[in-house]
Amino acid sequence: MNALTRPLIRSFDLLQAMAESEPMRRGVGKALILYFLTALTFIEMNSLGWLPAFLGRSISMNRFDAVTQTFTLVLVLEVVDLVFSLPKSTSKSVGKQFEIMALILLRNAFKELTNLPFPIDITGHTDVLIRLATDGGGALVVFILLGAYNYAQRCAPKHWAPDILEKFIAAKKMVALLVLGSFLCMGLYNALLILLGQPHFDVFHDFYTVLIFTDILIVLIAQRYMPEFHAIFRNSGFALSTLFIRMALTADATLSVIMGVGAMLFAVCLTYASNRFYTITSRTYEPPCQLPASPK
Repeated sequence: MNALTRPLIRSFDLLQAMAESEPMRRGVGKALILYFLTALTFIEMNSLGWLPAFLGRSISMNRFDAVTQTFTLVLVLEVVDLVFSLPKSTSKSVGKQFEIMALILLRNAFKELTNLPFPIDITGHTDVLIRLATDGGGALVVFILLGAYNYAQRCAPKHWAPDILEKFIAAKKMVALLVLGSFLCMGLYNALLILLGQPHFDVFHDFYTVLIFTDILIVLIAQRYMPEFHAIFRNSGFALSTLFIRMALTADATLSVIMGVGAMLFAVCLTYASNRFYTITSRTYEPPCQLPASPK
């Protein structure tokens, strides 16, 4: 670190400590509950005609919009967690990206509820049910494969020497600050478009485009410290899985699920092969990885 990067890295550490603190997490949880109840109340009042016209025009009359709006806020929090996971390890940050994809699929399933009448009546809405089941089923499969992915990581070899690791983490913190700034700018610009009544974009879809370039940048930074073929292939493979996620999010419901599950399978196979067959740096002897004890 030098005089220029040291304050930025210190700022990142302070932001991370604040975001991951227990009081902040409790406060955010309470805020989500309050937002959901408030949104539901205003939507109900608008559907009953109790709001003035100038306010009612900007508030939905569909009760299920309160669910999707709250789920969007949950996704925002997950994206922030993803940014702070970038310096930890490539595999963990990729796993976080798949967690967000699973939540996006669940949000898409909840969005389908807005196409149903209230109270819910499925008569004549078979297409809605199919899309809802496809998104929900895809999210479940990704959730199961995430378990396999995390299980494969339990005995991952330590690829980095301590002195190299410290420099690499510092570089990734700088990248994470840029990603966080990009996400905030995208979110504020999209909110401004919504307030002005202009066409807006899906922040999460475009954010995955930013993540593609971010992962490639991290691959290039990693190559500076670890130019071995298997290290480059592993990190580039994780960047490719991010590309698959981005493509999945722009496809229709069925193809989106197929590509998302395929990307997850690719990441699981890549992780297993990397941890099972390749060791990037020489390691001292370590006892074999112990399986978690089964509860009795």
